[in-house]
Amino acid sequence: MIKAVLFDMDGVLVDAKPWHYESLNMALEKCGFSPISLDEHLSVYDGLPTKKKIEKLALKDPKIMASYKDIESLKQQFTIEVARKNLKPQMYLTETVLKLKQEGYKMAVCSNSIANTVNLFMELAGIKQYFDFLLSNQDVKNPKPHPEIYSTAIARFNLSPKQCLILEDNIHGLEAAHGSGANVMQISDVLEVNYENIVKTISKINKE
Repeated sequence: MIKAVLFDMDGVLVDAKPWHYESLNMALEKCGFSPISLDEHLSVYDGLPTKKKIEKLALKDPKIMASYKDIESLKQQFTIEVARKNLKPQMYLTETVLKLKQEGYKMAVCSNSIANTVNLFMELAGIKQYFDFLLSNQDVKNPKPHPEIYSTAIARFNLSPKQCLILEDNIHGLEAAHGSGANVMQISDVLEVNYENIVKTISKINKE
């Protein structure tokens, strides 16, 4: 029986993919480097921590590593600015996590973003209080696609992987989710993250 629901953040709880893409390019250009295309970001960099993105970019242009700290700092600054302007509570999402909470499901956010971003996004979305805890890439040694962040959350709940459902959207997150041994619900649009879809998935898993 499913007893806990674990959520990725970007692309699942928050439609933040464009913000991360735009903020990274703004930081790269500010430091004198060429921006990346949207297709490249989605296929190669989506869902990775900024550090990993920069390390991958450095394979093509090693000079980027000399500006690593500046790029990372600017990217974070731009992401926060965009989020403060655009991220607002969504009724469907608030109702979803509230109902799941009322029905006794344990819930956590497991994100490849840094802790400050995870906390800010969840506060701006108005749903932070419904989760038992939030995990960021700073809470693990190995970020996604390694399954450590999900295995850590499952262990903290004192549950088995099969008692948990993970909602993920991108290739790196899905690899981490499946690697944890938990049940996985693949998300292609944030609007799919609603109460009806989640309980339908849980019901199907519980009947298997």
